[in-house]
Amino acid sequence: MTEPRWLGAAQQRDWRAFVDGSVRLTEIMDRDLKAKHGLSVSEYEILVRLSEAPEHRLRMAELAEHASQSRSRLSHTCSRLESKGLVRRDNCPNDKRGVYAFLTDEGFEALDRAARDHVETVRDYFVDVIDPADLEAIGRAFTAVLKRIDNG
Repeated sequence: MTEPRWLGAAQQRDWRAFVDGSVRLTEIMDRDLKAKHGLSVSEYEILVRLSEAPEHRLRMAELAEHASQSRSRLSHTCSRLESKGLVRRDNCPNDKRGVYAFLTDEGFEALDRAARDHVETVRDYFVDVIDPADLEAIGRAFTAVLKRIDNG
């Protein structure tokens, strides 16, 4: 058995800053979205993904991949959004097992209102406090991380 490749002090510091910062930032975004718009971060993300999709619809399986949720969790989240009238689900006409999620007009309006506040939170706690060169480096770094995850 080989010895683990332990993190050095600077690597450990940076890793912990990332973990703590991302958890706390997500908590702030979730709190603000809930307080101002009655949406969780995961609900907001689903609305965003549907708004960007052709015809404002995606198959549930595809939505689960994009929204970083398990299919089971996504189903519960979509049920909440359906009860609010923001999303509706329907069977795929050419695949009896497939289900589409659609963004309703009310969902698009709710997203538009929430996005205006959400972008300010993202700017206040992330974009505006990071040097532009560092922000670009973060983008490159997490593009590499996602590529590594996607390629297994």
